Amino acid sequence: MKIGIIIETKEPEKAWNAFRFAVTAKKQNYEVKVFLMGEAVECEGLTHEKYNVDEQLKNFIAIGGEIMACGTCLKSRQKDGTEACPLSTMIDCLKVVEWADKIVTF
Repeated sequence: MKIGIIIETKEPEKAWNAFRFAVTAKKQNYEVKVFLMGEAVECEGLTHEKYNVDEQLKNFIAIGGEIMACGTCLKSRQKDGTEACPLSTMIDCLKVVEWADKIVTF
């Protein structure tokens, strides 16, 4: 099964759980793609004393997970895409939705 995950929050506990879900699904041999939108484009490097979002994001990448980040959302924050979270478009988001059997949003 193919699972698309759209994350729209950088609230530590919610973003942390979103990436934990992505890691769990990937480890269960699902195909998983994550699209970051809105404030979620700030998840890379995000840490919290209890919810280390960046650690889960890196765990997801380490096991072959794919992440895309909304280019418009990055640019509005004067940020660039990174190797972990490349600059992507709404067309890329649409392609994730078309590709996936299921979409989960956080």
